[in-house]
Amino acid sequence: MELIDREDHQKLYMQLYEILKKKIEQNEWTVGTQIPTEKELCRKYNVSRATVRTALLELVRHGYLKRQQGKGTFVFRKVISEGLVMLTNLNELLLEDESDLSMRVLAKTVIMPADDICILLHVQEDKHIIYIKRLWSSQAEPVVFQEAFIPYHICPLLIEKDIEHDSLFQCLEKKYGIKITEIKNYFEAVRLKKEEVELLNIPDGSTALVLSQHFFSGDTKVMFTRTVNASSTIKLFMDLERKAA
Repeated sequence: MELIDREDHQKLYMQLYEILKKKIEQNEWTVGTQIPTEKELCRKYNVSRATVRTALLELVRHGYLKRQQGKGTFVFRKVISEGLVMLTNLNELLLEDESDLSMRVLAKTVIMPADDICILLHVQEDKHIIYIKRLWSSQAEPVVFQEAFIPYHICPLLIEKDIEHDSLFQCLEKKYGIKITEIKNYFEAVRLKKEEVELLNIPDGSTALVLSQHFFSGDTKVMFTRTVNASSTIKLFMDLERKAA
């Protein structure tokens, strides 16, 4: 059995991620197979539930696993590297044209993170995070809503910064010298929360395209954003460039 090496500099969740990914890539866990429960994985690899959850979340986001509500977690597909990577230009919103948009900051504060945010940001439950809520409008009509979460220790001065006219991406890089090296983008059509439909002035129960973005500086997660695009006139884009690995 593969073991977690606690003397290794690599984080525990990444070690577990590699172990489970190997099981899928080597067909030990075949497509459609239900994987062991979080409790079983904790016991087998002698790690905390938070470590297991984080490793599974990364496997889900990379397309190896799929969670089914009330049933469990299953092997989704076998992902094979073809020696090529698709790199996106580093943008904060991925909007086709921002020239007609005006932005308003609805909230900027320091909070204690909820469980899912702890996992997404790779921070402990007792660590503060900066929470920012913003709304973009076009011709006075609200069209894009975003929540941003940043570990407080990454950039404590951000809470004092006026961000009405600057992007968070630019603030981190240009104002505070935090180099963004990678952004992982995930798109999903979801039923919106009550607060979101009220802010965007759309019918209750509406579905919209949600963009989740994970910002990294090296191996460190420096920001997570969740952006809701409720307008059919505001287009998202992703500019891809293929390079040899």
